[in-house]
Amino acid sequence: MNVILASSSPQRAEILTKLGVEFEVVAPGVEELTGGEPAVEVVENALRKARAVGRGGLVIACDTDVVLDGRALGKPGDEAEAREYLDRMSGRAHEVMSGLVVLRDGDEQSGLERSTVAFRELGEEEKERYVRFGEWRGRSGGYAIQTLGSTLVERVEGSVSNVVGLPVGLLAELAPELFQQN
Repeated sequence: MNVILASSSPQRAEILTKLGVEFEVVAPGVEELTGGEPAVEVVENALRKARAVGRGGLVIACDTDVVLDGRALGKPGDEAEAREYLDRMSGRAHEVMSGLVVLRDGDEQSGLERSTVAFRELGEEEKERYVRFGEWRGRSGGYAIQTLGSTLVERVEGSVSNVVGLPVGLLAELAPELFQQN
């Protein structure tokens, strides 16, 4: 089966590789929606990505965002914005939403995964260290839970793989054939 990952995210590729899925990466190069209802946007953005690269076989596309106070944060543009995100999330919970789309020869299936992540109360030195470390670059919400960002987190409710960037449970529901033994 020809499987295409419509994403340039190294985290998504790593998850699929660890699951034993053979796939080709195709960066979709689409303009993503921003500023609207986060749950609608992540699914629509994933649909746009899947449709942009859909060319037979099975296409997997995902869009993930961090949502605080009902608004998607997106990726911080610079160190000051990354610091602002940490200030706002310190001692609070936020949602991580992923829209996932599986496209099979024109047939589209989609779903939404939600996880809740609670940050510890973060000290000023800790926030500065994290910003200087640079892991926030290119990350929705300005952190990566799978590495140093895990030190910011008090608890996760829901799918951890969703927080990393690819909800594996939802993928198994939408594309069970990826996980069948040969």
